Amino acid sequence: MKKTAFLLVIVLIICSFISCNQVQESTPNTPQNASYVLENATNIVLSDDAITVNGAPISTDNTADVYAAHDIVYYEAGKDFTYGEGSEADAHTAEEAAAHTVVHIAKAGTYALQGKLSLGQIAIDLGSDAKKDPNAVVTLILNGVDITCEVAPAIIFYKVYECGNDDTETATQTVDTSAAGANVVIADGTVNTVNGSYVARIYKPESVVLNADGTAVEDADKLHKYDAAFYSKTSMNVGGGEKGDGVLNIKAQNEGLDSELHLTINGGVINITSGNDGINTNEDGVSVTTVNGGNLTIHVTGETGEGDGIDSNGWLVINGGSVNAYACALSGDAGIDSDMGIYINGGTVLATGNMLDKIAGATQNCAIFNFQEKQSATSDIVLKSSAGVVLDTELKNDCSILIFSSPELKAGKYELTVNNVPFAASQGGNMGNPGGMGFNGEQPPQMPEGEQPPQMPEGEQPPQMPEGEQPPQGNGNMMQGGRPNTQIGNTQAQSKVFDIKDGINTFNSVAKYTANNSIIWIVVVAVLAAALVAYSIVVTVKLVKKKKQIQTENA
Repeated sequence: MKKTAFLLVIVLIICSFISCNQVQESTPNTPQNASYVLENATNIVLSDDAITVNGAPISTDNTADVYAAHDIVYYEAGKDFTYGEGSEADAHTAEEAAAHTVVHIAKAGTYALQGKLSLGQIAIDLGSDAKKDPNAVVTLILNGVDITCEVAPAIIFYKVYECGNDDTETATQTVDTSAAGANVVIADGTVNTVNGSYVARIYKPESVVLNADGTAVEDADKLHKYDAAFYSKTSMNVGGGEKGDGVLNIKAQNEGLDSELHLTINGGVINITSGNDGINTNEDGVSVTTVNGGNLTIHVTGETGEGDGIDSNGWLVINGGSVNAYACALSGDAGIDSDMGIYINGGTVLATGNMLDKIAGATQNCAIFNFQEKQSATSDIVLKSSAGVVLDTELKNDCSILIFSSPELKAGKYELTVNNVPFAASQGGNMGNPGGMGFNGEQPPQMPEGEQPPQMPEGEQPPQMPEGEQPPQGNGNMMQGGRPNTQIGNTQAQSKVFDIKDGINTFNSVAKYTANNSIIWIVVVAVLAAALVAYSIVVTVKLVKKKKQIQTENA
């Protein structure tokens, strides 16, 4: 009995040992236990006066795991057209660049950043073999950090492990980036600020091919090009701590948060203010931007004159969290934009812009509102049903298209108001047969050969709309040449009831609801059309009779 008990104790000890080893091996790469990660991280405290690493002054030896230098990559001023694609506005002087301190991270591991660096950059580069090395993984914990860079990205992952590939033939909207070498965790209870610039395309000098007369670059390979304030050359994960209340504020001169392959957002509160795209994943036909959780707000201010809220050159997949994306008000850009398809499977999505990218699939209801006129920034948008309000928001930018999706958006009838004014959408009415005027499916009498349709008597004008009234706009109902559009089948009535059905709902010609005007216009169009038809028939009959009379007299 004692022997059996002893063996049982040994077995339990061995199992416990194995279990602990498994937890210890998995924890560093999956920083879900925030306190554990912070305790075991390399702590980097930033300061304009002195930067420390685990309490000691940072090294300046470029063979150290973490070191400081003044060697930032930037677009240099004073270069000719063979240097790169940048303009004078993209260029910076050597003095401006040298004022920046670069904190280099050259070894895999977990690093906690805190403190403030007024002119600087965090650069992660694990060497030329890192891209294919599954152990070349770096996790940055943003633990109350404030970094500003005026000549390049403020945080950049150069070389770490790439868990994906750029094969377009096998590319799909479903990717697993859990093994990615670039990882960012926004620590609970902290506010982090990243203010960054960009680097315009710089050519590899040896690759430049000029045209015959040497006045232009015909071909060249890329040496550097980093468009965002927060940038990764490989797939990247961004997430929060256990509570998910840590905040990351990104302010970007150009784009905000970029990855050259995949980007997965799992949590945290992320606010992006950008001059161009808020988020961009830029491998054509391959990249996937995935949002699984967190609260993401993107405001494109438009200093560059353009910019989508989220722009994926492959797919955009939203599975959860909250996404509010406001595209540039000045350009034909979209709140959510994707070359290969947008999929909304969960979460709450509000996206505004002036272009609509098709939503390829959704497992929850979506409503797309296409306004006849741009709606102004600061306008209050409310969407409600008899069960309550599902959307109550203030626009950040002017827009003509609004997309909304939420688990709360159930099938049913809704009302939309803008600044407390009811809005309505055109809904198809069938008031006649195309090409005809509703003659029970038959064609109206034709004009005799060589004759022209009757004209208005000289000096007369067709009946006008009542004073102060305007015909409704859009969808083929415009007045043409002073006469109503004869395609009566296109005439549409306004309805302030938005009937949401299960799936993707699109409402066109959304405008202020003017019930009386709509009714008047429908009646006027119908009366005018009937009058014109009757007039045409009478004149046609008279002309036919007159022609027959002349033929009889001549006979």
